[in-house]
Amino acid sequence: MGDSMILKYELPKEVEEQIVLGKEERLYYAVPFDIAEDGSWLADSYFVVTTKRLLLFRSGRLAKTYEIAKCRHVKAEAKIGGGILVLEYEGVMQYVVHYSAKHLSRYAYIARGIHILTRGRTEEVVSSEYEKICPDCGRAIPGTRYCPHCSKEGGFWRTFLKMARPYKRKFYGIIFLMVMAAVVTLLNPEVQKRLVDDVLTKGNGGIGVAFTCLGIMFALSVGIVIINILKSYYCTVLGATISKDLREQLFAKIQILSLSFINDRRPGELMNRIMYDTRRIRDFMERTFCNMFTVCFIFLCDIIFMLALNVKLALLTFIFIPLAVFTTYAFRKSIHRRFHLQMKKDDDVNSNLQDVISGMRVVKSYGKEEAERVKFDHLADEYCRVQTRNEVFWAVFMPMVSLLMGAGVFLVIYFGGLDVFKGTMTTGELLQFVTYTQLLYMYLNWMTSIPRELMGLISSMERINDVLAQEPFIEDVEQPVELDLQGEIEFRHATFGYKSYQPVLEDLNLSIRKGEMIGIVGASGTGKSTLINLIMRLYEVDDGHLLIDGHDIKEIKSDKFHRQIGVVLQETFLFSGTILNNIRFSQPDASYEEVILAAKMANAHEFISKTPDGYNTYVGEKGFSLSGGERQRIAIARAILNKPKLLILDEATASLDTESEFMIQQALERLTNGRTTFAIAHRLSTLQNADRLIVIDGHQIAEIGSHEELLAKKGMYYRLVKAQLEMQRGEVAGV
Repeated sequence: MGDSMILKYELPKEVEEQIVLGKEERLYYAVPFDIAEDGSWLADSYFVVTTKRLLLFRSGRLAKTYEIAKCRHVKAEAKIGGGILVLEYEGVMQYVVHYSAKHLSRYAYIARGIHILTRGRTEEVVSSEYEKICPDCGRAIPGTRYCPHCSKEGGFWRTFLKMARPYKRKFYGIIFLMVMAAVVTLLNPEVQKRLVDDVLTKGNGGIGVAFTCLGIMFALSVGIVIINILKSYYCTVLGATISKDLREQLFAKIQILSLSFINDRRPGELMNRIMYDTRRIRDFMERTFCNMFTVCFIFLCDIIFMLALNVKLALLTFIFIPLAVFTTYAFRKSIHRRFHLQMKKDDDVNSNLQDVISGMRVVKSYGKEEAERVKFDHLADEYCRVQTRNEVFWAVFMPMVSLLMGAGVFLVIYFGGLDVFKGTMTTGELLQFVTYTQLLYMYLNWMTSIPRELMGLISSMERINDVLAQEPFIEDVEQPVELDLQGEIEFRHATFGYKSYQPVLEDLNLSIRKGEMIGIVGASGTGKSTLINLIMRLYEVDDGHLLIDGHDIKEIKSDKFHRQIGVVLQETFLFSGTILNNIRFSQPDASYEEVILAAKMANAHEFISKTPDGYNTYVGEKGFSLSGGERQRIAIARAILNKPKLLILDEATASLDTESEFMIQQALERLTNGRTTFAIAHRLSTLQNADRLIVIDGHQIAEIGSHEELLAKKGMYYRLVKAQLEMQRGEVAGV
């Protein structure tokens, strides 16, 4: 139902009986496979891995055995609609099993486990991912730890009650006001009946009693107004508070979730979840919850009073209620689907709008204004079409339900009037009964609008809970090490892939000494940026270990670790605000003098002083009002201010003019002095002063050594340098 992805399934008894483990042999993994060699579906077929053998059970029978000592180069390959496990056995590449797409990640872990065993190591692989399909009910699990349908973690009402728990006192107070509103509303018809029957019809008590009854009715009317004002006020305050708190929780949660979660969702969609979905919860509290208990209490009491007054008329009144309720219930799923689709279309419009506004420079550069207008118009039309269809549906649905319920009032007046003529019912009782009937239908009519509000709330709660229920892949252990960073880094058999079945780096082994500068070289897509992402702990290795100063990075307190890192990227991101605030981002409590010193070390002070407001100059979103070199120098100043122990430079001088590059190189030399540094550079000449160069190819380290050592080897690095020099000569010749 949840937790880590299953790598050791419970095997059927007949399969288990066929596995005889030898001396010092242990069973590590047992997973199903479901596709035969001819492409047909298989049942009761399992792939079992022990510390010494691979066992293949097809339809419950042992079909093949492989000895791990004879296996090499194990790989789980993703194919269309599924995948295959292949390995080199006795020097020959062999296809082992074929499985459907739901097992892709599972077999990626199994392949790693076999790879470890073939190297003579015995550590067991544990999945860091959760199940995608619930093994109990077969439903897709929406990226959360538990299946919402099978576990106590899921369900709308559980989620709503969990959300309401911190505010239970306020909820109790509002519920008390709702009950009071119901009591006051139900008392009025009783006083009205006394006035008609005892005073107006029989003349008992005279004008004094009449005024007393009218005074009580007036007091009850004033009372209900006061109670409703208080109820509305407290519901509004509570709704705004819950909305604010959820918005803060969502933002805080997004901050600690993995980059893969953020990258898998569009910015407009996440903004909608934080702003629009939380606002919908506030609207529900203000418009619907405000009256919910009042309506339910009046509805139940109404039915009891009506049965006590006249059973025959009550039953006539109730004839149309089941039909109205059944109609509303029958359309509940349709309503949910309709409004869920409407919210998705809203996400599409917002995401497209955010993308175009952020990338307006590119849009204008390529003259794609008209194309983007057409695309936005199409999305807006789709949203309008879905919204219009939903509103038309509701405009037809609601009057139909109201008509069904309104028919009951005519029956009550007709048959009740006959009873008054016969003398079996008084005029006051009929008036009281009609009032109760109107209240019943009025509130029942109000209740028929709840599905729309409720389905909107459920959709928003699902979208909010989808974020809040996510388990952060990077999380501190219970008692993390508060490390004062020295800069020694070691990769031990480290493997990582953004998708588990597509590893970017495999079996990485590397040791970095304190204060060493490492240049990272390789073709695009080989894993250079991935390597530094792992060092920065933006992601965690899937297998193996990454050690910082002898400690596993997973055991180090992450916020303190990140405070000791300096980062300068190719695409420098500046926040909307002043230059001062952008430099201070890494060290918010830094003094003005410290900021200026950092800017001078970054060769940024001179150009900052020439801006209209100096360090208080507003740079605009992403800093587009500055040149690329100026943005880069501000980023270097930001890194210097942090006084980092570990420095990451990702293409820090790419795409800059010669003068800017020279100034930035000077600043970087000051910054890297005495610090452990990892540098990725497009121009290989900028890495000549690195202590060692790492050449990454084929998801692994292909070469490692100094600039001179690698040139002498005449291997991959030599070819890269030679190709770049020839390209530069061609550029010079073409000038």
